[in-house]
Amino acid sequence: MNNASIPNRRIGELSVSAIGLGCMGMSLAYGPADRGESLATLNHALDQGVNFFDTSDMYGNGHNERLLAEVLATRRHEVVLATKFGIVTDPETSLPQGNNGSAQYARKAVDESLSRLGVDVIDLYYLHRVDPAVPIEESVGAMADMVEAGKVRHLGLSEASAESLRRASAIHPIAALQTEWSIFSRDIERDVLPTARELGVTVVPYSPLGRGLLTGSPVASTDLSETDFRRTLPRWQDGNLQTNLALVRRIQELAEQLSSTPAQIALAWLLAQGDDIVPIPGTKRRSYLDENIGALSLQLPNEVLAELAEMQPAGTRYPDMGWVKGDSAPTTVG
Repeated sequence: MNNASIPNRRIGELSVSAIGLGCMGMSLAYGPADRGESLATLNHALDQGVNFFDTSDMYGNGHNERLLAEVLATRRHEVVLATKFGIVTDPETSLPQGNNGSAQYARKAVDESLSRLGVDVIDLYYLHRVDPAVPIEESVGAMADMVEAGKVRHLGLSEASAESLRRASAIHPIAALQTEWSIFSRDIERDVLPTARELGVTVVPYSPLGRGLLTGSPVASTDLSETDFRRTLPRWQDGNLQTNLALVRRIQELAEQLSSTPAQIALAWLLAQGDDIVPIPGTKRRSYLDENIGALSLQLPNEVLAELAEMQPAGTRYPDMGWVKGDSAPTTVG
């Protein structure tokens, strides 16, 4: 699939490729970093017409933003750039320690991100997580000031409830809501998705491949490295994993029938949910990027869409950011 054949979707006034590129794994959570392959993947994405890059200040304590800066230095005009603030990390381990949505922290965070990225303006700036200790009106008010100052073009929230989305939208238009959504993670469909659509907010699903489980790859299921954080997640625990792998085997059967791959099936299912959906599968390898792009030309029959919608995985993801309230369970990041 070449540059001209990748369809675009809208986030506010931004025209973005219908599939974006989640960059977290290049710097955090999914095993050792590979700078050369990561840079090659970023450039290859642009060459293929994938123009929507997603990062955060907490991915590797700024490492990911600095990595993207190497590409932005010569190709800024080709990129719709999204980054985030609000999760505070340990400077040594990069692991989340809490969150901070205060206006003072927001003003500091955006300037630091602009500096690391080497850009004058961020196209889409997210509050990475709503801070329960700070009114959402304060956080979004500070972000609105960034738009007024020309530092940011559009605002987004990540993993926000329907109520938070409504309150935020009353302060300033919210262009995008980033949230985990996949065949294996469906909770947003009850309240959050209808609210986003009512308010005209584009939904940007992260982990659309179920953190790799939906690819069918042993590397993402049974052969995880010792440092891979997925080992801590309920869907990879004994019993749950076997149930989920049975579902993945069914997806593999469907993929064979449709001359595609399990990852393409999973992405095509999300893309079929509406033109206001822009998945951002994460990868640090060109081969997987090309596979993901292939989902854009896959049309799933109605009976396949229905079967996928009915799948029930075993084991939930941890309540996102639950540790902020004293839960000792690791957070899921995205």
